[in-house]
Amino acid sequence: MRSIWNGAISFGLVSIPIKLINATENHSISFRQIHLADGGRIRYRKVCELDEEEVSGAETGKAYEDADGTMIPITDEDLAQLPLPTAKTIEIVAFVPADRIDPLQMEAAYYLSANGVPAAKPYTLLREALKRSNRVAVAKYALRGRERLGMLRVVDDVIALHGLLWPDEIRPPQDAAPDGDVTVRDAELDLADTLMSTLGEVDMDSLHDDYREAVEELVAAKASGESVLPAEPEDTGDGKVIDLIAALENSVRAARKSRTDEGAGTGDDGSGGDMADVHPIKKTSSKASGKTARTTKAAQSTEAAQKTTHRTPTGKTVTRSGSSTTNKSAPKSTGAKKSTAKKATSKKSAAKKTTSKKTAAKKTAAKKRTSSSGGTAAKKTASSGKRTSA
Repeated sequence: MRSIWNGAISFGLVSIPIKLINATENHSISFRQIHLADGGRIRYRKVCELDEEEVSGAETGKAYEDADGTMIPITDEDLAQLPLPTAKTIEIVAFVPADRIDPLQMEAAYYLSANGVPAAKPYTLLREALKRSNRVAVAKYALRGRERLGMLRVVDDVIALHGLLWPDEIRPPQDAAPDGDVTVRDAELDLADTLMSTLGEVDMDSLHDDYREAVEELVAAKASGESVLPAEPEDTGDGKVIDLIAALENSVRAARKSRTDEGAGTGDDGSGGDMADVHPIKKTSSKASGKTARTTKAAQSTEAAQKTTHRTPTGKTVTRSGSSTTNKSAPKSTGAKKSTAKKATSKKSAAKKTTSKKTAAKKTAAKKRTSSSGGTAAKKTASSGKRTSA
C-alpha cells in the first residue's frame, strides 16, 4: 500500500519513524455530467471573474475571504514559516480509556507502518503497551495544511490512527430531541427488548452495499443493450406508525421469520430463545366472507352433481358420491355394504333351507304312498290265495 505521509510518533523521548497509509477506501460509483442532446462530456474550467479568462493550475493560489468579501492572499511560504511542532510528528499527549472517545468525533482512519528496521523495536513496544493497558493514545498531528486531533489504537498487530474532530466541532444534540414529554409503557419496552433479542447479532463482514451492486448491474445491463425492468417498491409503511404495539409485534414476527429462513433461529444456548410467539388476530372483511360463502356453495353443488344412485342385490336404493366423499363418510358406506351383503346371504340361506325341507317332505310322502300301495297289494294277494285254496 502506498504511503501518503512520512513522519514519526513522539512517545516521550522515544521517536518512532512511521509511514501513514489509508486504512479505508471509497467504493461508491461516481458519475460524469453529460450534455443530454449529444452525450458530450461537461467539464468545469477555472475562470477568473475579473477578466473572464480560463486560468491554469500553475496560476492559481490560496486566499482568505474576509467578512466584507476582501481576499487576503496566503502563500505556501507563509504557512511554512508558522511554528507547527506536529508538521512531521504524531505527538502523543495522553492515554485514556477507549470509552472516553465519543464516536461522533471519529473521521478518517489510517494504518501506521514502521518505517525501516530500526523502527521495529519501539513500534512493537508502543503496540504492546497499548494492548496491556487497554487504553488508547490521544495525539496531535498535522496533515494537508492543518493540525488535527487523533487517536491511536491497536488493530491486530498494527497501530491505527483515527482522525478526530476537535471538541468544539461537535454540535450539541439537545435541539434534535423530541419536543414535549413522551411516556413509554412497560409493555412497549418488553416488545422492544424482544425485538432486539430476536434480531440478535450480525457478522459485520457479511454486510455489503446493496445499492452499489444494483447500480453496477444497471450499468452492465445498459452497456450490453439489455432492457432494465423497474424494481418493485418495498412497503416501507410511508413512515406512519398507527399502533406502536402492533408495529413491534409485526417486527418481531418478521425478524423471527427471517431468522428461521436463514437457519439461525436459536438462542445463545441453542434452545431457540425463551420468547413467546406473537399471533395477532386477523380480521376477515365482508368481501372475503362473501367470497368464502360463494366458494362453499359451489363446492356443495359440485358434490351434489357427483352423486350417483344404484340398487343393491337386496333391492335397496343406495346413493353414493364421487370424489367429494369425505373420509368420515367412507367408513359408514363400507358398513352399509357389509350389512347389505349379510342380509342377502342370510336370505339365500333361508331360501335354501326352505327348499330342502320341501324336498324332504315330498320324499317322505312318496315313501308313505309306496309303502301303502305295497301293503294293499299284499292284502289282495293273501285274499286271493285264500279263495284259491278253498
